[in-house]
Amino acid sequence: MWLKIVIVVLFLAVLVSLSSALFFLLRDMGASHSKRTLYALGIRVTLAALLLLAIWYGFESGILAKSAPWANKY
Repeated sequence: MWLKIVIVVLFLAVLVSLSSALFFLLRDMGASHSKRTLYALGIRVTLAALLLLAIWYGFESGILAKSAPWANKY
């Protein structure tokens, strides 16, 4: 259960970081020295890598499984 919570929190953090990067991009359009967008996108890439690692760990440990309700019908 804790892994699913971690995955949801990481996903929401990726969305927040992506939206903050968009905000910084639009706000700092004229400023050539501002690197806030770059830093926000760097944080997003780091969070996305952590999200992928958490999902991989969930599949490898058996906490998460590949199953769909319609898969058993055929």
